[in-house]
Formats: sequence, structure tokens, C-alpha cells
Amino acid sequence: MFEGSLLALDVGGGTQDMFLWEAGQTVENAVKMVLPAPTQVLARRLGELTAQGRPVFLGGSVMGGGALTGAVRRHLAQGLPLYATSQAALTLSDRLPEVQHWGVALADSPPPDAVPLALGDFAPEAWRSLLAAFQVPYPAHFAVAVQDHGFAPQESNRRFRFQYWEDFLSRGGLLADLAFREPPPQFTRMLAVQKTLPGVLLMDTCAAGVRGALLDPQARDRQEEGLLVVNLGNAHTFAVWVKGERLWSIYEHHTGLLTPAKLFDHLTRFQAGELTNEEVFADHGHGCAYAPDYPGLNKPGFTVITGPQRRLARGWPGHFAAPLGDMMLTGCFGLVAAFLEKEKISVKFFAGLE
Repeated sequence: MFEGSLLALDVGGGTQDMFLWEAGQTVENAVKMVLPAPTQVLARRLGELTAQGRPVFLGGSVMGGGALTGAVRRHLAQGLPLYATSQAALTLSDRLPEVQHWGVALADSPPPDAVPLALGDFAPEAWRSLLAAFQVPYPAHFAVAVQDHGFAPQESNRRFRFQYWEDFLSRGGLLADLAFREPPPQFTRMLAVQKTLPGVLLMDTCAAGVRGALLDPQARDRQEEGLLVVNLGNAHTFAVWVKGERLWSIYEHHTGLLTPAKLFDHLTRFQAGELTNEEVFADHGHGCAYAPDYPGLNKPGFTVITGPQRRLARGWPGHFAAPLGDMMLTGCFGLVAAFLEKEKISVKFFAGLE
């Protein structure tokens, strides 16, 4: 029997979405939150210190860059000192000499006048304090999703990340293989979370979104015949053709570079098997890949759409998914479903799916 609660945390570039699952509790009454992403929180803290003219020391672990990288650039542009450990500096770039060229000074400990900021995708003490303030017991289990480009100091991290997806398809593309107890060694963000939370279940944010979208009733009804899942995140757009328990093709781009017209064109040719990896990469996206036996579709299939930027898909003939009634927690629900699968607990044990 499952004991304790499970904290599912989907860490994105704009928000971090949390869902606390307990056996027997309905989803409607569960603790759930949509908060600013860690990179957004730390960017704001650094911005305050920049305005005060304070030197800063970045410690902790590698995490998602995004807004924080921009805040670091602005701090340095003001001529203010910024120090960082090597691990923290990898948040900004896999190429440490490049980070040093920006003006970041590598250091093992903070100089006396520098304000320390601890980096990380998961802050245990912050979560303990937040839950304790509302008399919510600290969870016994964790499932966390981050988007990990992988450590690739010698090549494009976009190409390096997408190579993983190409390899995933060549290995069979099974949904069950999207969740890890032991992440691939190149996924340094996942490894940093694992170090903070031993025993955590880990997923890529895009994969968690797909897994969660498949819990939508209309998706579940069509999964065996095949459907397109489109996850329009704040930073990345991810689309897959799913049939049964297998992914047959994968497309990934940066959401900020897409318009409805470009998205519709890409999705149409993606389903037909005509969109190329080279075209997407040249457009500053990640890529597009197909399983060797992907048949291609003569006409668009059924589509479920999710993600906070799903407005870009208005007009596309599809269903706006809201698994268990809450679109913003799609990734969290995917994490819970993957956790229960790994623990060999029926997903129907997830209250709301009976």
C-alpha cells in the first residue's frame, strides 16, 4: 500500500507547477500551486541586488538558465562583480571560458562583500517552509520534471538534446522509458535534482506534458488508434505522434519563434513525415525525427493541445486538453502517472481516473 504523499513538480521556464498527491484524495481537494519558475525567482532576487549595487556570489547547483542568465548579463553590464562556483556557472553555459569572458569570476567560496544566492531547480527548505505554513506534512516521495539540454561543451546544445530524442525513437520510443530513477549521465540538471532528492523520479518537462495530456478522456479514447499531442510551453513547443504505448515521431521548437501560421505548417508536414530535422534546426528550433517505421499520415489525425501558450494553436482542428480538469497541471499529472507505473500501482488508483 502506498504510504505518505507524492510531490509532483513540473519546473518550466515561466512557472513551476506543483501537485501534492495522496492516495484516496480527490484531485479537486489536493494541494496544488502554480508559482514563478526558480529561474524567474532568482532573476528577480539578482535584479534587486543589481539595483542596490551589490556584488553577488552564485553557489548551489546547475539549474535552468533562462531569465537568470539575462539577469546575470544585466548585472555585469552595470560593472558589478559577480562570482560563481563552477557548478553554478554551468547554469549560464556549458563553456566556462565563455562565462568568464562575460566577466563572471569563478570562485569556490563567496568573497566577504558578496551576497550569496543558492541556485537549484528544487529548494527543499523553501518547500518545507511553505507547506509547514499551511500545516501540510512534508511529502515522502518526489517526482520532478526539468528540461535538460545535456552537457555539451563542444557542440550545439540544441542538437545534442535532440540527438537524445532521435536515439529514444530508435530504441522503440516507449512511453514507459520517459521516466527515470537513474537519468542519463549527460543530463546534469536531472542529476543535480537527484542529488538534492535521492530516490526522486525524473522526467523531461516535455515528456511529462505528453504523459499528462494522454490522461485527458478524449486522448485516452484515441490512444490505440493514434493521435498527435502538442504541448505549447512558455519556452518550448513539443509535438509527438503517439499510438498505443509508443512515440512514433517527435518535433521540438522554441515557442517564441512560432506564429500560428508557422506552427500549422510545421504540424501538417510533421504528421505527413515531410518536415525535416535540418529545416527545424536551421529555424533555431531543436529538430524533428521519425521512427524508422513511421508511416506518415495522408491527412491530419486527431490532436490534443496543451500548454500555457496553447492560444497559438487556435484554429488548428484539435481538442484543448485539460486532464483531470486542470491544464496547467498537465505535467504534474504526467509525473504522478509515471510514478505509479514505476511503482506498479494502478493508474486508476489516481483519484479521478476511476
